[in-house]
Amino acid sequence: MSKDEINLGDWQRILIGDAPGEFLLEVFIRTTLIYVALLVIMRLLGKRMNGQLTNLELAVMLTMGAIVSPAMQLPDRGLLSGALALVCAWTFLRGTNFIGFKSSKAEKIIQGTETVLVKDGIIQLDEMAKNRLSHQQIFAALRSENVYNLGKVKRLYLEAYGMFSIYQDEAEKPGLSVLPPSDKDVQSIHQHPDEKLLACTNCGNIVSGKPKPTNCPICQANDWADAVL
Repeated sequence: MSKDEINLGDWQRILIGDAPGEFLLEVFIRTTLIYVALLVIMRLLGKRMNGQLTNLELAVMLTMGAIVSPAMQLPDRGLLSGALALVCAWTFLRGTNFIGFKSSKAEKIIQGTETVLVKDGIIQLDEMAKNRLSHQQIFAALRSENVYNLGKVKRLYLEAYGMFSIYQDEAEKPGLSVLPPSDKDVQSIHQHPDEKLLACTNCGNIVSGKPKPTNCPICQANDWADAVL
C-alpha cells in the first residue's frame, strides 16, 4: 500500500482492511474452527502443556501461535494448511518425546539435565555462572519455600525445565541468612549459634569467627556475615 492510499478518515480500511465486510463473518468461522482444532491438539499433547514447560514444549507453544494466526485472519490462507501444521507440531513433540523415552542420551540432548546449585549449604558458583543466575534469584527461590538459612539446604537443583527443587537437611545447621539484610525486622526470626561463626556472603561457607578470617578458602572472597540458625 502506497502512502497516498493511507487516509486517516478511511474508517472502512482501518476497521475492516482491504477485505470485504463479509470477511468478518469468515474470520469468526475460521477462529471457531481453529480454536476447536487447537483444543483437540492441546488435549492430545497431554497434561504437561498445562504445567511448567520444557524448552521443547515451549518451542511448540510458540510455534502454535504462529500457526493459528494466519489461518484465522488471512483471506488467502486456507484452514487445512493451519490444521496440518498443528498436526505436524503434535507429531514433532510426540516423536521427540518417544525418542527421549527410548534413549537416555537423546533425552539429555533434547531436554537437558538438572544442575546442582547448592550442595550442603555451599553455593556452587561455577554452576551458578554457567546458568547466568544471581545470588538473589537463588535466595528468592529458597524464601519461596520457607527456607531462610542456606545451611539448611542439602541440595538445590535447577531442573532441566527451569524450576528449582529444594531438599532440606533435617538437622539444624548454621548458615548464611537468605533474608534481605536491609529488613532488620524479619531478620529477628533467626537465632545465633553459641559459637561465633561467620558465613561467606559469596558462597555460604562457614568458618570460625575467631580469629577473624581473611579470604574464604572456597571462593577467595573476603565478605563475611554472622552465621545464623
